[in-house]
Amino acid sequence: MNLFENLNVPQIGENFETLYKKDGVLIERIVSSDKLESKEYNQPYDEWLTLLEGEAKIQIRDKTVLLKKGDTQLIEKDTPHQVLATQKGTIWLCIHLKKR
Repeated sequence: MNLFENLNVPQIGENFETLYKKDGVLIERIVSSDKLESKEYNQPYDEWLTLLEGEAKIQIRDKTVLLKKGDTQLIEKDTPHQVLATQKGTIWLCIHLKKR
């Protein structure tokens, strides 16, 4: 699989594609539009992400974080966070660590 091929860029929101799921680990490729649905996440597991393409602005608790291609971010479990803005076609690679 090539992470940059067969992108399904949505008109609104984000497309989530599971790449791997086993033993408490979930790896996803997420492709974002530039028109997001307002949604706050607060997951019971750690999430590590990297931006493979595009730009994004996320809010983690009360802090706004600007991400560009190549940036990474760890969001610890039980941390409220929300994607505020993205460029159309932004590609994320996210690893959810459901067990420690």
